[in-house]
Amino acid sequence: MEESTEELREEWTLLLWTTVAVLVPVLITLWCSFQRPKRKVQLKDLFRKSKHGWHYTDLFNKPTYCCVCSQPILQGAFCDCCGICADEQCIQRADRILSCKEIMIQRPTDGRFYHQWVRGNVPLASYCAECKQQCGTQPKLCDYRCVWCQTTVHDDCLSSLNDDLCDLGEFRSVIIPPYYLYQVNKLRQRHPDEYSKLAAGCGSGWTPVLVLANTRSGNNMGEVLLGEFRTLLNPVQVFDLSELPPSKALQLCTLLPPGSVHVLVCGGDGTVGWVLDAIDTMKLKGQDQFIPLVTILPLGTGNDLANSLGWGAGYAGEIPVEQVLRNVLEAEVVKMDRWKVQVVSKGNYFRKPKVLSMNNYFSVGPDALMALNFHAHREKTPSFFSSRIINKLELDGEQVNLPSLEGIIVCNIGYWGGGCRLWEGMGDEPYPPTRVDDGLLEVVGVYGSFHCAQIQVKLANPVRLGQAHTVRLVLKSSRMPMQVDGEPWAQGPCTITITHKTQALMLYHSAEQTDDDDSSASECEEPSAEHIDTTSNTQETVTES
Repeated sequence: MEESTEELREEWTLLLWTTVAVLVPVLITLWCSFQRPKRKVQLKDLFRKSKHGWHYTDLFNKPTYCCVCSQPILQGAFCDCCGICADEQCIQRADRILSCKEIMIQRPTDGRFYHQWVRGNVPLASYCAECKQQCGTQPKLCDYRCVWCQTTVHDDCLSSLNDDLCDLGEFRSVIIPPYYLYQVNKLRQRHPDEYSKLAAGCGSGWTPVLVLANTRSGNNMGEVLLGEFRTLLNPVQVFDLSELPPSKALQLCTLLPPGSVHVLVCGGDGTVGWVLDAIDTMKLKGQDQFIPLVTILPLGTGNDLANSLGWGAGYAGEIPVEQVLRNVLEAEVVKMDRWKVQVVSKGNYFRKPKVLSMNNYFSVGPDALMALNFHAHREKTPSFFSSRIINKLELDGEQVNLPSLEGIIVCNIGYWGGGCRLWEGMGDEPYPPTRVDDGLLEVVGVYGSFHCAQIQVKLANPVRLGQAHTVRLVLKSSRMPMQVDGEPWAQGPCTITITHKTQALMLYHSAEQTDDDDSSASECEEPSAEHIDTTSNTQETVTES
C-alpha cells in the first residue's frame, strides 16, 4: 500500500513538473507577444519625436556595439544619418545624450567648420587619418568617425590629430553644408545673387545633389539608398517620395545658386516622369533659372529611359553609393525631348481631352496589351486583333499607307520593352539615325505579340514607318489597349495626337563597351554633350566601380 502511494506521488510530481516545463515557456512567449506591440508603439513615438533618423532592426548585419553601454548587440536601433547604434534599453538615453547631424547650424566666429565625431561601429576597411592603420579591428566599441567627411581615426590618435577642421570630405562639392542653410535663413532678401555669394564659401565647382528616392521601387532598395545617402550627405537633401512629392522636394532648388543643382532620381521610369512633370511645374511658376539637371539611379526592372542615358537597366547594390556620386559628377549634360499625348475620344468632342506627358514611348496594340494584362480577355475574344485596328496614321500631316498591322509603337528613346533596341531591330539593314534631342519620333509597326517577341530577341525587324515631329493616329470602333511610358489603359475609338512639349536637361553617363560591341559601335556616332546617338550599339551599361 505504501509502495503504491509512493508511486502515485512520484507520478503526480512528474506530471506537475512536466506541466510547469510546458506552461512557463508558453506564458513567457505570451507575455512577450503582449509586450512587443507596446514596446513598438513606444519606440515609434520616440522615433517620431527624435532628431535622429532611427530605424529598428532585429539583426545587425555586422558586429555592432551600443554607443551608450558599449556592449555588443544583435538587435536594436541605428540612426541612418549619423550612424550611432543603441540597444533597445539604451535608445532613450542615446537619443538624449548623443547629437545627430544638424542640417542647419551657425558657423563659428572664426569661420571654420570642425569634425563631428561618433565613436564606434566605423565602416569596414576604414583607415586612421593619423597613423594610416586600419580602424575598427578590436572587438569592442572603439575608434571615431566624422559624420560629415567620413574621416576615421583611432582612439589613441584622436588627441594627436593635426587638423580638427572638417572639409566635408571627398563629396564636399555635392554636400549642402549646414552653415549654408543657416546663412540663407538669415538673409533679409532672398535673391539668386545672394545665393551665389554664399556659395563662394562652399568652394569652387559646388554642385549640390538632391536625392529623390521612391521606396516602392526595386524590392526595398529605395529604403536602403535613403539611409546610405543620408549618411554621406546632408539629410536635408535626401527625400523619400512616398512621404513628400517631388514638387515640394524640388523647392529646395530655389534656395541654391541657379543652375548648380543636380537631382538624382532613384526609381523607375515612372518616378523619373513624375519628377520631370514637377520640373515643368517649376517652369510654369517662373522658376526657370532654378531648373536642375536630372540623373537616374534605376531601380526595379525595365528602366528603358535610364538605359538610353547610359545608367543601366537596374541597380541592385552592385556598386557603392560613393561610386554612384562619382559617376554623377563625371556625367555629361544632354537635352531630352518630352512629348504631349492628346487623346480625343470619338463622340466626346465637348469633353476635355486626355492629355499625358511622354518621355519613352507610346503604343497601341500587342505591346500595350501585355502591359495591361489583357491575356485572359484575348483568350475569350480571339477576334480581338482579327482586323486592322488603326484607320489612319499621319506623320507630319502626311498619311502613311499601312500594311495589316496589329500595333503601332512611337518611340522617343533608343530602348523599348526592357532593353530592346526597337528601331535598330536585327541591325542587318540601314536605318536613319536617332537622337533624344532631335525633335523627332520613331514610328514602327508590329504584326502581333509573336512579332514583338521576335524583335526582342533580334530574330526580326520592326516595320519602320518613319520619323516625324508630329504623329496623329485615328482608331476605329473597337476598344483597344494603350500605354504611355508603361502606364496602360483601355481606350475606345479616338484620335491621338503626339506633339513636342519641351526639353529636359538630363545627365548622360558614358558606358564601357565589351569586345562584342566594339565593332558595331564604331560605325555609329559617339554621344556628345549636346546630343546622344540612341542607335549606337553601346552596351546597356557597365558602371565603373
